[in-house]
Amino acid sequence: MVGELAPTPVSAHVTIRPIVAPTELVGVNALFQQIWGTSEPIVQVDLLRAIGYTGGYVAGAYDTGPNGEHLVGASFGFLADHDGERALHSHITGILPGVQHAGVGRALKDHQRAWAAERGIAWITWTFDPLVRRNAWFNIEVLGAHVAEYVVDFYGEMHDSVNTGMASDRLVMAWPTSERIERIERIEPGTLRSGVEVPTPDDIVVLRRTDPTAADEWRLRLRSELGDRLTAGARVTGFTRAGAYVLTDVAGGPA
Repeated sequence: MVGELAPTPVSAHVTIRPIVAPTELVGVNALFQQIWGTSEPIVQVDLLRAIGYTGGYVAGAYDTGPNGEHLVGASFGFLADHDGERALHSHITGILPGVQHAGVGRALKDHQRAWAAERGIAWITWTFDPLVRRNAWFNIEVLGAHVAEYVVDFYGEMHDSVNTGMASDRLVMAWPTSERIERIERIEPGTLRSGVEVPTPDDIVVLRRTDPTAADEWRLRLRSELGDRLTAGARVTGFTRAGAYVLTDVAGGPA
């Protein structure tokens, strides 16, 4: 039987550990509601409990400073399949805004990866909005995850303050838990790129609030320029610091 990972320190005051007790799972839902700005539950406590009990992943990042222990980030996922191999699908990961640049997000992903590798799970998969530039950089350039697929309106209509009013197009990411899995050839950040570049808006979250029409136009543009190319066989091989996806076709040339 596989044992639980020991608590993972992120800094002197932040530690990541699995969450099992229903009383603590209540805090996970409250955290997600705060991050996504909604009064409705993002996930029910009983579902989190069932996911953890049946072999899924539920973990939290805790600030353990002098004022006691406080949840500042959390993630949960369920067992899945990717290209015929076992995977952990990371459904939701959320970090409080005040600690988003403190390495907590990276530490949660690394904790997931170690958890999955210990269980012989080959891949971590998740989705994200391809218009969110900071997440694209993190997923592609920092983690080195693969872009597996572009899915139009993945979740249907969403009602939280971040996603409401826009189609929920998503990129599906796949991240190997072992270096034995061949990784796509990528270009180092900042070097000359030869593929087609597909730009993203500076800050789609702000744009949704200030100019919803322009935000919708960006969604349709990316659906065409990125989504259609991926469907036709192109692949993402990088993401520039200027905020553009770099695409090449299956033969390695410009998409």
